[in-house]
Amino acid sequence: MAEYTPPKVWTWDAESGGDWASINRPIAGATYDAELPVGKHPLQLYSMGTPNGQKVTIMLEELLALGESGAEYDAHLIRIGEGEQFSSGFVALNPNSKIPALMDRDTGARVFESGAILLYLAEKFGAFLPTDLLQRTEVMNWVFWLQGSAPYLGGGFGHFYAYAPEKFEYPINRFTMETKRQMDVLDRELAGRRFLGGDAYTIADMLTFPWYGNLALGGAYDAGEFLDVESYGNLRRWAEEILARPAVQRGRIVNRLRGPLNEQLHERHDASDFDTRTQDKIAAASE
Repeated sequence: MAEYTPPKVWTWDAESGGDWASINRPIAGATYDAELPVGKHPLQLYSMGTPNGQKVTIMLEELLALGESGAEYDAHLIRIGEGEQFSSGFVALNPNSKIPALMDRDTGARVFESGAILLYLAEKFGAFLPTDLLQRTEVMNWVFWLQGSAPYLGGGFGHFYAYAPEKFEYPINRFTMETKRQMDVLDRELAGRRFLGGDAYTIADMLTFPWYGNLALGGAYDAGEFLDVESYGNLRRWAEEILARPAVQRGRIVNRLRGPLNEQLHERHDASDFDTRTQDKIAAASE
């Protein structure tokens, strides 16, 4: 790898950045005017089925499975590869222009950052977050751990291993080491408990599964063999148990644009959409 000497003052090169060069930029704010669509439910989610987006749709489907009718939601697709997160409507909801973002029309709250959304929903509906101080603190330990750790996996390992326009040994080694260390943290912790917060399934598990659960099951970045995910038995046991939950199976396909067509529900506006509006059914109906 050729040695790089940073300039005294960095300037933006719009042609650099690989697959995301067309939308990445060093400033915030909207790039065009467009209002966000609004559906029929109080909860309006604007997202895409990335790991961060899956956290919220899994939580909403889990709440609905508990019988919380107030958790009915519209999930509008934001195509981040096309820069839809930079519309004026989306920026008003999330000034950081990242998915997911939630509007609760019942309360008037805008909520952005996936961890904040799950915490908001848990407190609103009184579910998946213990009220006991010690138990709640343990769950929140893992909530903050995940929010601080996942960028190393997605923005670090995932970027340099899977998305960067060129493969360089140093950053891949650096982020692989940290990713495996994080997986080992989880594997050791889950040796002595069923879920991250203890015996109960909580928002800590919902936040962590789309990142580290998918990774441990070999589905993220096609890196299962490279990371030797088979060696993390406790983490895989936890991931398999969560994946078996029907609400998780529903939530992980909402706003999803990749994978098998039967695992893509581009938008969700009604519970019946899982039976009628996945991409395989839409394709079959058009034949």
